[in-house]
Amino acid sequence: MPWSTSDGSSSIQGEEGTCSLQASAHTKSMFRDLLDEKVADLLRFMVLKYRLKEPFTKAEMLKVVIKKDKNQFPVIFKKASKCLEVISGIDVKEVDPKIHSYVLVNSLDLTHDEMHSDDQSMPKNGLLVIILGVIFIEGNCAPEENIWDFLNMINVYVGREHFIYGDPRKLITRDWVQENYLEYRKVLNSDPPRYEFLWGPRAYAETSKLKVLEFLVKVKGTDPISFSHWYEEALRDDEESRGHSWPLG
Repeated sequence: MPWSTSDGSSSIQGEEGTCSLQASAHTKSMFRDLLDEKVADLLRFMVLKYRLKEPFTKAEMLKVVIKKDKNQFPVIFKKASKCLEVISGIDVKEVDPKIHSYVLVNSLDLTHDEMHSDDQSMPKNGLLVIILGVIFIEGNCAPEENIWDFLNMINVYVGREHFIYGDPRKLITRDWVQENYLEYRKVLNSDPPRYEFLWGPRAYAETSKLKVLEFLVKVKGTDPISFSHWYEEALRDDEESRGHSWPLG
């Protein structure tokens, strides 16, 4: 412990030591909150550029978003880029290393965000693909409670407004269902009634189990072999679905 001497006795005594530790923890918390705020600022800037289909440079980010905090820029940029990838399925690509110019590329080929785009909202395709992945891994049909158990792990709760996803229950059980990305149905003969999720026809038309698994592997940063069982099914499904036309309802 950094506040102990070599003989094990405390080098910080009484209330002064307690206050020092509390002040240190408070300082770290403030720094973390400030860092998160700057990540959010950079995310908003990047989403605007994505909506406008405009490239942007490191100099712009430093000037418009980060201002004087140049030393923290690599950390902020890395966090914002990863957040954009996970939440939205958008990759940050450097197109000119000399001037550090970047473009944002939609890696998921889903049309949901194009149908509901505005300059302020955050694209949500990443969450949709993750839910499709959970359904696939659950055996192509996931009980609603399993979906919410997973969403709770990433701080998305039923009945609680989310700063990115809004009302998550409305998004998942109504919006994406109406757009045919998800099917939400009552479990047969369940009493009290229970519900389950399946892929909708638009999900089959616009993506594949193979693409969904590849996204999960990239987001998780894990070895693809941990998904080997599902890769075999995804490859078979990909072969069978080639040339098949899915009705979108």
